[in-house]
Amino acid sequence: MKDLLRKYNVPAPRYTSYPTVPYWDEEAFTAEGYLGSARRSFNETNASEGVSLYIHLPYCEKLCTFCGCNKRITLNHDVEGPYIKALLKEWEMYIGLFEGKLLIKELHLGGGTPTFFSPKSLEVLIKGLFAKSSISEGAEFGFEGHPNNTTLEHLTVLRELGFSRVSFGVQDNDPRVQEAINRIQPGERVEEVTNWARKLGYTSVNYDLVYGLPFQKMSSIENTIEHTLGLMPDRIAFYSYAHVPWIKGLGQRKFTENDLPPEDEKRNFYETGRGLLEGAGYIEIGMDHFSLKTDSLYKAMMGGRLHRNFMGYTSSKTQLMIGLGVSSIGDSWYGFAQNEKKVEDYMNAVNGSGFPVFRGHLLNEEDRHIRKKALDIMCFGKTILNEGEWEEIHGEIIGRLKGLENDGLVLIEGNNISVTSLGRAFLRNICMAFDVRLWRKSPGNEMFSRAI
Repeated sequence: MKDLLRKYNVPAPRYTSYPTVPYWDEEAFTAEGYLGSARRSFNETNASEGVSLYIHLPYCEKLCTFCGCNKRITLNHDVEGPYIKALLKEWEMYIGLFEGKLLIKELHLGGGTPTFFSPKSLEVLIKGLFAKSSISEGAEFGFEGHPNNTTLEHLTVLRELGFSRVSFGVQDNDPRVQEAINRIQPGERVEEVTNWARKLGYTSVNYDLVYGLPFQKMSSIENTIEHTLGLMPDRIAFYSYAHVPWIKGLGQRKFTENDLPPEDEKRNFYETGRGLLEGAGYIEIGMDHFSLKTDSLYKAMMGGRLHRNFMGYTSSKTQLMIGLGVSSIGDSWYGFAQNEKKVEDYMNAVNGSGFPVFRGHLLNEEDRHIRKKALDIMCFGKTILNEGEWEEIHGEIIGRLKGLENDGLVLIEGNNISVTSLGRAFLRNICMAFDVRLWRKSPGNEMFSRAI
């Protein structure tokens, strides 16, 4: 296993999209083209499956030095009102784009720190979104909460507005690790907010845990998971820390590479964590995710409805996902569009010229075909390469998969490709074999974090 870990621990995309962002054809992209594709997708699927809505709330009071998200650090809460006003104005633009009322199937508040915003501000936002849209039967609404500033009022207000899922960033319970990543939060606080959520009727509580953090030891992994199992969240995201300071800047320079666990030790963290979680009844879902059998994520996987997009794994597949807010990415299935990445640029665009899109990619037929195959691998661990018109590309993919098959990571039976039990830990590497655009233009070593 150690030899495989060394062999496949190469820079690799995380595949929240295909094509991945570095391979978007931005020169051929136009905002008008994307908006036209969004209208097409709306017309095809709004009535049958609704749309997903992702809202990026970028503000945080403190910088967590491990974080790779788009954020703005401030203690000034006067920013809340103008930002929410801009979000609702952008929403009005999308409402005007479509003929017919939007049917919301999934809504997620991400960040940044959504709970930086007061409960009242979030209520204004959500009620503003719902004022001119409809809510689908069985809709799922969720938000990301910082245990330190998620209050009982936050949970109460959002529950009353229809939210049933909450994700708490736990990361690691070890005091030394928490100090290094500037994320001091006692386990008692995590337990308190979890109990609040359950008493209020939240049906899915997720914890984000991260392995590979500075000064992390096997004992801290075991202790963190032991505490987690004492609370039994419905879902657990067990992520590898992505050390990319050349992209994320000074925050990830508070510690050095020498403070990070060696690669062999880091992978042992994952294997140990996975064993503990599976021993407690959690099922591994795709990449980095685990859930209890009672959770909708597991039920979606078993029912063939599991989906992956820029929100991560979701149990409610919709073809159209609208992204609102700074740096948000929308997905029409036929194209991707990302909003301005700086708060000031986003606000100026919304309050001036219109849609705040600044880059994107329009998918061609080949992109959509490869995307579907990669999604099958990431969500269900298998796919079929049987369409005759793609025979040449399929041959290239199978050629790249042969080495992984020799190492026991995939099984190739004619046109059927399946991931083995051993291969589940190498899904990013397996997806790379399908990544036609990556192989046509190999990336530099500092474009992606390492696969393991």
